[in-house]
Amino acid sequence: MIVYGIPNCDTIRKARKWLQSHGLEYQFHDFRKDGLEPALLQEWADTLGWETLLNRRGTSWRKLPEKTRDSVDAKAAVRIMLEQPAIIKRPVLVKGKKILVGFNEDDYRKLL
Repeated sequence: MIVYGIPNCDTIRKARKWLQSHGLEYQFHDFRKDGLEPALLQEWADTLGWETLLNRRGTSWRKLPEKTRDSVDAKAAVRIMLEQPAIIKRPVLVKGKKILVGFNEDDYRKLL
């Protein structure tokens, strides 16, 4: 099981704390420090939809030029997420073929 994100994110902290409190082992992959393979991000976008992955509520999104925000499509979204991984909704939890985006205790319980 791998948890993808950035360590200073509150939602990541909640997810990691939940996993640890339930005795579940996982590997943490820091988007900024460890990077993100374009093929993996594209696989997530194809499976989940790029709209699910793109965090439109965060500071990184608001910092983008309005023209960019207004014209984002699948290709542009993947490019933006690769350039600015902090704009990816977090955490992304991958267990086998299953992928969860964001932290919801009920979803984690069902999957794990």
